[in-house]
Amino acid sequence: MSVVGTRNAEHYRWGQGCDGWHLLAGDDLSVIEERMPPGTAELRHRHMHARQFFYVLEGEAVLELEGAPHRLNRGEGLHVPPGAAHQMRNDSDAGTRFLVVSSPKSHGDRVAAPLGAGA
Repeated sequence: MSVVGTRNAEHYRWGQGCDGWHLLAGDDLSVIEERMPPGTAELRHRHMHARQFFYVLEGEAVLELEGAPHRLNRGEGLHVPPGAAHQMRNDSDAGTRFLVVSSPKSHGDRVAAPLGAGA
């Protein structure tokens, strides 16, 4: 075991200039720190098996869950149950950082969920 952080975790880029770091990448549990610049969003989707918890570390974000927007400020989070359509957005003028905790891991369990498709 060793101390892990964004300086030494596996890094990946996604979307429009967004970053992610795999802080824990187990099959049964995944912890990711993500950074989203202002005005960015992920694609609306759902996970068939993984439940997730999004927790804002810095800034603010909007987590749309089954079509209902939830504004999350620093120190706030929201649970996304398996099968629920969701989309994380940064509608603010500043960057945001947040944790995504998934059990089991969400990679390989993602299905697109366009607006109007069960959301």
